[in-house]
Amino acid sequence: MQINLTLIHWVYVLFITLIIFFMIFRKDTTILCIIGIFFIAFTATGSFNASIISIFSSFVYAISELLPTILVISMIAAMSSSLMKTGINEVFIAPFTKFIRSPDTGFWMIGLLMMMISWFFWPTPAVALLGAILVPAAIRAGLPAIGAAMAMNLFGHGIALSGDFVIQAAPKLTADAAGIAVQDVIQASVPLVAIMGISTTLVAFIQLKIDMKRGKLPNNSSLVPKNHLENKIDTSLSSRTKQMFAILILLFFAIDIFFLFVYHLQGGDATALIGGSAIIILFVIALVGYKEKGLEKTSIFLMEGFQFGFKVFAPVIPIAAFFYLGDAGFSKIIGDCLPSASEGIVNDLGASLATHVPLTKEMGAVTMTIIGAITGLDGSGFSGISLAGSVAKIFSHSLSGETAVLTALGQVAAIWVGGGTLIPWALIPAAAICDVDPFELARRNLIPVCFGLLVTTIAAVFLL
Repeated sequence: MQINLTLIHWVYVLFITLIIFFMIFRKDTTILCIIGIFFIAFTATGSFNASIISIFSSFVYAISELLPTILVISMIAAMSSSLMKTGINEVFIAPFTKFIRSPDTGFWMIGLLMMMISWFFWPTPAVALLGAILVPAAIRAGLPAIGAAMAMNLFGHGIALSGDFVIQAAPKLTADAAGIAVQDVIQASVPLVAIMGISTTLVAFIQLKIDMKRGKLPNNSSLVPKNHLENKIDTSLSSRTKQMFAILILLFFAIDIFFLFVYHLQGGDATALIGGSAIIILFVIALVGYKEKGLEKTSIFLMEGFQFGFKVFAPVIPIAAFFYLGDAGFSKIIGDCLPSASEGIVNDLGASLATHVPLTKEMGAVTMTIIGAITGLDGSGFSGISLAGSVAKIFSHSLSGETAVLTALGQVAAIWVGGGTLIPWALIPAAAICDVDPFELARRNLIPVCFGLLVTTIAAVFLL
């Protein structure tokens, strides 16, 4: 059925264009998204009061959609805090330090462990978990501090976060915007994440080795970063108790992974399993580690976790609220103001584009990579991936419905650029723990990440 685009559609397109320009010039898009919600609502209803109400309603809708993700991140951050405060995190990492005997093993050991831990804890908590033990050991083995920071960034904020296979926060956002299942995005992202990760880390490692051989990097084998994060252990758990907890926690998460595969838990169920496990682990650690003060410490750890979770997602909520208007959220936030034949703003635009603008696979892939990279310029990595999903949905009408691959490509590009590998203000956690300049770290990552995006885009063309 032919859909006639209305003024509502064009207002939506106008604000998407403005959001992209704001991101290009590194301007915050929060206020613009709020203004966009107001004008779309006013265009649809003609009511000033209803438009103001729609702003608040859109926030409520966005929070309700994002709440499971916010909660699981908060719970994992709370558990991570308890591990650091009790010293259990040291037991987790200590066995691996004996394997770091050279700069090469230091780079790959830090990177691979960062990737694995980030799948469960997310990169920022993983930086704290790893940094206290492995970074000094790698630096003593001859790895430059900038090399340690690159490994943490590329493997954690790059590979692990762009796929986000366990917690599934990123694919949830992009899948919702694209109107497809979370598992479809995850399956499509596996080869893209692998290609991006392998190509980027190999180029980064080769570049690092060349600069070390030419003497461009300082020989800091006897140094430990001055600004290194210190664990303030405030319990007197014995070494045996810490070892027991470390083993039990590993077994707990191993059982979770077993359940994920055996019972085919996906999306919200998978997130809830990880979140529930984190809460149980946190509670047991608090009770054993702090005894009679365990209940109070549990509340403190939970508050710290919620502070972290909402701090991470606060910039995402207004932006997600705007992009939810492009799909099912419109009728729930504003009402049934679109034409009766409409399937949502984004679907209507996609149908119109498919009718009037022929789109090749090559152009679609290149455009998705560029859009993903642009949305990452704000340094969040998450704030713009809803746009990537929406654009992928539009393009899929012209590309035989290959929404999942396009969505995954936009997600990978957005998170690699903005999630903590190229934008200096997003690099601060790893830069601080390794005592390096975040702008220098961003510069060192530039060539490897750009090369990886090029190779991944080419690969995506063959997958479409």
